[in-house]
Amino acid sequence: MRDEGRLELFRATFGDDRADYGQALQTHYGSGPPADWQDGSVSRYATTHAWEDFAETWAHYLHIVDTLEMAQAFGLQVHPTLGQSGGLEAVFDFDPYRAGTVAELIEAWLPLTFALNSLGGCLGLSDIYPFILSPAVISKLAFVHDLVHAQRPT
Repeated sequence: MRDEGRLELFRATFGDDRADYGQALQTHYGSGPPADWQDGSVSRYATTHAWEDFAETWAHYLHIVDTLEMAQAFGLQVHPTLGQSGGLEAVFDFDPYRAGTVAELIEAWLPLTFALNSLGGCLGLSDIYPFILSPAVISKLAFVHDLVHAQRPT
């Protein structure tokens, strides 16, 4: 981050990495996450420290890309008959590793997760994908996406 001039943007996105990590862990395990943690973080643990927020976001990004790749490999499509507006439709006919923006990934991801959660619910299961992608979390995912694509050879 520092050597590529991204440190200030990192801190603006994930928080100040200079905060004492040991103290952050003690606070997290002593008090738990803030009540509104889902507004800005992908998981409860991501609220612990900027490093954990980055790591949890990075892992989540990889889950999204990998799952979309598998959906594409199986030729999955999501065309719900409920909500005829078409807002939940998705055809996985692109390489998620080459998505130009994180918005392209999210546009395919949300319909897939709604379908997965609905199917799981029919089987009496908890949500397969129990996460909320708030605007702040999507911005963090975009940061990771931009890092990945900055490293790709053209």
